[in-house]
Amino acid sequence: MRRGGRVIGAAVAFALLAGCSGASSASGGKLNVVATTEILADLAQRVGGDRVAASSLVPAGGDPHSYEPTPADAKRVAKADVTFTNHLLLEPQSLIKTIDSNAPEGTPNVSLAEAAESYGAHVIPLVENIGLDVLWLGLRVRGTGKERGATRTSSVQLTATKLDGPGQLVAYLTESLGQPDRYFDSTDGLGPQDSTTLPPAAHTHLNWAFTKPGIYHLTLTGALDIGGGKPLQPLGTGTFTFAVGVDPHTVKPAAGGTATVLDDGHTDLTVDLDSGRLTAYSDAKKIGAAQSEVPAGQVVIDVPNKALATVPDDPRFAFLGKPGAQIHQLPQAVLGKHVHGEIDPHLWEDVANAKAYVQLMRDTLISADPDGEQVYRDNSANYLRELDELDTYVRTELATIPTDRRQLITTHDAFGYLASAYGMTIAGFVVPNPAQEPSVEQVRKLSETIRNLKVPAVFVEPNLAQRASVLTQVAKDQNVRVCSLYGDSFDEHAQSYVAMMRHNADELKRCLGETR
Repeated sequence: MRRGGRVIGAAVAFALLAGCSGASSASGGKLNVVATTEILADLAQRVGGDRVAASSLVPAGGDPHSYEPTPADAKRVAKADVTFTNHLLLEPQSLIKTIDSNAPEGTPNVSLAEAAESYGAHVIPLVENIGLDVLWLGLRVRGTGKERGATRTSSVQLTATKLDGPGQLVAYLTESLGQPDRYFDSTDGLGPQDSTTLPPAAHTHLNWAFTKPGIYHLTLTGALDIGGGKPLQPLGTGTFTFAVGVDPHTVKPAAGGTATVLDDGHTDLTVDLDSGRLTAYSDAKKIGAAQSEVPAGQVVIDVPNKALATVPDDPRFAFLGKPGAQIHQLPQAVLGKHVHGEIDPHLWEDVANAKAYVQLMRDTLISADPDGEQVYRDNSANYLRELDELDTYVRTELATIPTDRRQLITTHDAFGYLASAYGMTIAGFVVPNPAQEPSVEQVRKLSETIRNLKVPAVFVEPNLAQRASVLTQVAKDQNVRVCSLYGDSFDEHAQSYVAMMRHNADELKRCLGETR
């Protein structure tokens, strides 16, 4: 699948007139609240009670990270009296653009995770666990770009404008069902189609494949699109050097001088919206534990011979070469399109943060419907007491798990807040690239993690079970349980936030606290 310059998160734009004020007639006289996810809709309904009709744009069991809005969603937003998003890049930019473009002017449109800190919410960095023995290379946008007029619906375009090297480069995404999506592809010549866009503060993962060993120089150029039909604003240009199958310490960087070799950890080729610079943003050991910026012209990215991969016998991957051919490839490490920021957006896995959401929703509903103020205050007070009981329940149940067994291995990085709030440890595993079978080394590392930590169970989110085949097979081989945790969505077994969190507490206690 060739991108052809397609924009990630292109909004569903409609010229819809919002002539209504107050409660929407489409909701039977009740305040019409549209939220992005089932969890947010459930919280809003508990606060709103009989005065509110709350619904979710992402359908039951859907993945909010990858949901693409429809024309019907835009129409629903246009009839909303209040809209709630989580954001912090939880939702794809297409969904955010649909809401911001169609929410009636003057109605509350609240990004909960970004506004809840003033109500006592606690945010933590998103720390991704790397299960690779080669560099993990992605793309990133940093800075706010406010001086350039950027908002949360703006986008940054990154274009591959030049490649020098002995072979070809393809940077591509492998989607959750194995479908490749090419971002930069020199095999048919670089042009305007070799471009991708990201929202401000976003990060994404890619595969980086090279058809021949040697030294490559890749030039990327950035531009800012603030929308409204305005022309793109030029940003910087940077040239990055790749040492493919050769000793990186003998390679001169694009700008000459001393090279900074990046050969492990996590690095992103980054455009800074404030300065316009193109740099590498890296936590490679040569730099230090914290991520640091390295000028593009000083970078040498190591693509070692242990990154050799075989082109699969699958016509979808014919752009990489003939089946069975050897290429060097830095894998994307996580399944599917995974665009996110530096802050973990899954705040609700800590019940205290859900309480902050409830208070923010209460005040938002009062501002939209002052006549219902007492109802919203009473409902939220009752619900906050219930959430206090829930928080105590989760804390008490997880406290019974022996300390050395409080290890979480999951399919999705959605449980950092749960771990932080309730004394768990994320021992996670990065799922290998599904374009090929996982290597013996990758399976060995996961097996060793489970065995060395004496992990009694691994956890799969019900709506992401199809992405967990490697995890479940290794668990079976190691004779450990495969259990379930809810992260982003409900199902028929857990149809409310309280039920979801009680299930998570019970399941963690059952699978980690009890001996088989």
